[in-house]
Amino acid sequence: MKKSQKKVLFTRENYILVAVGLAVIMLGFFLMSGGNNDDVTIFNPDVFSSRRIFWAPLIVILGFVIEIVAIFYSKKENKE
Repeated sequence: MKKSQKKVLFTRENYILVAVGLAVIMLGFFLMSGGNNDDVTIFNPDVFSSRRIFWAPLIVILGFVIEIVAIFYSKKENKE
């Protein structure tokens, strides 16, 4: 490699994984939202649904795991 050439830190695959991770995080936050009621004195039991308490946070954590993998992912180069 010449001195003027610089090695790129992230490849196209890294950026694709980052985009997928961000989409998964946004999906998790979208699943957490909702349950809005115009009258604040009325209790809405949808706040405690399994989608909002269990699945949505799990999906957000999965998105952050994908982001970590996207940062550390690199192709193995053949040394042959």
